[in-house]
Amino acid sequence: MQSKNNWKAWLYLAPVLILLSVFTFYPLINTIGISFLKNYDYMTQTSDGFTFENYAIVLGLQPYRYMPIPDEVTGELVQTPMYITDVVKFAIPNTAIITFVTVPISILIALAMAICLNSITSLRKVFQTIFFLPYVTNGIAVGMVFSVIFAGNSGIFNAIFGIPEPNYWINVSADWGHGMFALCFYIIWKSLPYKVLIFLSGLQNIDNQYYDAAKMDSAPKMRVISKITIPLLSPQVLYITITSFIGAFKEYDSIVGLFGTAPQTSPSRPNNMLTIVYYVYNTIGDNRVHYGSAAAVLLFVVILVFTVVEMQVSKKRVHY
Repeated sequence: MQSKNNWKAWLYLAPVLILLSVFTFYPLINTIGISFLKNYDYMTQTSDGFTFENYAIVLGLQPYRYMPIPDEVTGELVQTPMYITDVVKFAIPNTAIITFVTVPISILIALAMAICLNSITSLRKVFQTIFFLPYVTNGIAVGMVFSVIFAGNSGIFNAIFGIPEPNYWINVSADWGHGMFALCFYIIWKSLPYKVLIFLSGLQNIDNQYYDAAKMDSAPKMRVISKITIPLLSPQVLYITITSFIGAFKEYDSIVGLFGTAPQTSPSRPNNMLTIVYYVYNTIGDNRVHYGSAAAVLLFVVILVFTVVEMQVSKKRVHY
């Protein structure tokens, strides 16, 4: 009977396992394999053999090719090494800034909003629906709306906050700092609805007896939040933290929505708004899949390390 039940269980799991194998496990293994192939051609499925050079090239430690460039003095053609610098110069710093700025800020704002919404007794469901609507809206479409808000010298953002002209954010006259502010602002706004919903579900499952005891002791509001609410929300905080870090490391559609197909704020500094995932997509389009695969594997390792560290730290701080 037990053997029969096992076969039934595997039969029920088969559709999910097949989908995971085709769309998750195989692409992951294939990407790792391609990252170690030299001069891999996606169209012909050929390469020049096994190599570790792809990782060094992506990180700018080794030239990816040599080009004959005239010498400034003699005018003779000199074989000059060409390096990939966008990853180290732009993609890695931009991804790190997006991750370590937007994640903590969005979590704190979402937690505060969830606590405020949870204290509302009437029209709570209506407010929850309103706050959740941005999450189900297409990211590119919302990004285009934000590109209008931060557009040029006459953007709505400047008008609302009374910022004097000229002040550019995402167009060709903007600098990197303005572009990064607009991008982080958009990412934080876009990520709030899901976090608020998760925190609300956790708040509504907290037993009121803890708050009743705090009232009897006349505990201040902030002390109740720090000693009761946040510790009892620690499973939701851990989940939101891990998923937020993963999502921030993989930011792509936000850059496309704000900056279009050219991730930059100035023609003099091309790709200055590049992220790691944006670089991966660019290399796939340029038939340099082996470099994109190496960057994807590096990103996978970083995300894996952060997730493991967060899980280990949470063992002493998460209360189920």
